[in-house]
Amino acid sequence: MFERVLIANRGEIAVRIVRALREMNIRSVAVFSDADRGALHVRLADEAEHIGPAASSESYLRQDRILETAKKHHADAIHPGYGFLSENAEFAAACAKEGIVFIGPSAESIRRLGSKTAARVLAKQVGAPVVPGSEEAATEIAHARAIASEIGYPVLLKAAAGGGGKGMRRVNAEDELESAIRDASSEAERAFHNGEVYIEKFIERPRHIEIQIAGDHYGNLVHLGERECSLQRRHQKIMEECPSPWVARHPELRDKMGQAALKIARAANYDNLGTVEFLADDRGNFYFLEVNTRLQVEHPVTELVTGYDLVHLQLRIAAGEALPIRQADVAWRGWAIECRVGAEDPEANFFPSPGTITQLREPSGPGVRLDSGVYPGWTVPLEYDPLLAKLVTWAPDRAAAIHRMSRALAEYAITGVKTTVTLFQEILEDAEFRAGNISTGFVPDFLADRKPPSEPDPQLDLAVALATAAFSENGKREQPAKDAPESRWLTEGRSRLLR
Repeated sequence: MFERVLIANRGEIAVRIVRALREMNIRSVAVFSDADRGALHVRLADEAEHIGPAASSESYLRQDRILETAKKHHADAIHPGYGFLSENAEFAAACAKEGIVFIGPSAESIRRLGSKTAARVLAKQVGAPVVPGSEEAATEIAHARAIASEIGYPVLLKAAAGGGGKGMRRVNAEDELESAIRDASSEAERAFHNGEVYIEKFIERPRHIEIQIAGDHYGNLVHLGERECSLQRRHQKIMEECPSPWVARHPELRDKMGQAALKIARAANYDNLGTVEFLADDRGNFYFLEVNTRLQVEHPVTELVTGYDLVHLQLRIAAGEALPIRQADVAWRGWAIECRVGAEDPEANFFPSPGTITQLREPSGPGVRLDSGVYPGWTVPLEYDPLLAKLVTWAPDRAAAIHRMSRALAEYAITGVKTTVTLFQEILEDAEFRAGNISTGFVPDFLADRKPPSEPDPQLDLAVALATAAFSENGKREQPAKDAPESRWLTEGRSRLLR
């Protein structure tokens, strides 16, 4: 096993990896930019090194600085987390050249699957159903027009070298195509240093289902079931669950989708963790979408339902151990839901909300997990993704998981920045969501119909959390004096809870 691992990332995922390393008695090395000097992952790691200015292009994306730091601290391996360099084949190859283990698939596997067009070709070769579209980048407008005309509008432009909604555009008619390709290519170039885009048929209101896979260096591969990732805003996931309510209605599809995912992985000689993503329609059809050759943001829901620690699994596979499980060993118990809590203002078109966290009350209790990268007094930087934490709940069934999430969100209070907590509370109350009638069109429709709540009172939000905590201890908590400000907050908080 490794003695020391460098974490080439930041935020809540870096904290998650630090804790996994500590559990396995492996020393951790954090890297940080100017904006992250006081970040939680830096405070928790055994060692830390400054690697550059706040801009990720001058810090977290600088392969040379990260490799130099790994060698300086005698790291055996580098864990890339997700985002940044996690799906960069060049970086994986550079690690191997320096004799440092890249905790992820091989550079060759990333090349074969990290390119969305190459992955589509491979999926078709193994017989996986694929959304109609181009098998190569649409570089010439005449060629793009021919492809779009053949498959029929509307079509979707997608970046060949990355995901997360960047470089993605819906095109409804031919007169929109040229400008859409120009804009999508420009955005893809900025995000992934690769401006290639390809064309797919746009499927109206599909479900977005992904299959978690794991493989070792000895040819052993398993899938760990599906995650429902249909709740998205601007092609970015905001809530996920495991299992999928759609697959729960069609249980035979888990095996069919799992086997399709494993065929694709075997064809690419895949090892370590990865995720094969599919789109599904209401008729029970599913289509290959892409492969993410890394750990996913939403991995906790799979962990809670299967019982496997995926970061531990990554580390063991990367260290050369055989996969400790076979397909017959995998079982799914209960239901898990994840909310991605971001520093964004839902009342201002989700504009980023950087600033200093002045007060923080985090939920806890049975079946509640919080993967967080923040603390009171920390300043949320503007330079990075606004994700603050991932709140996850587990329960024996979906309805109970939803109720538990509602309780946890009611206890969650953050002041100093705007967050998406209230939006999640509203979604959880929606009848269609509770019935499992969701698709990639759910969130846009929900936001279009949503009536913004009245201006929140930060003190009252904190009072709700305090009141919930007081209730949870059956009155044993010492109550403030009647004339104290805290007493008024608690009274108002209790009233709000009971409304």
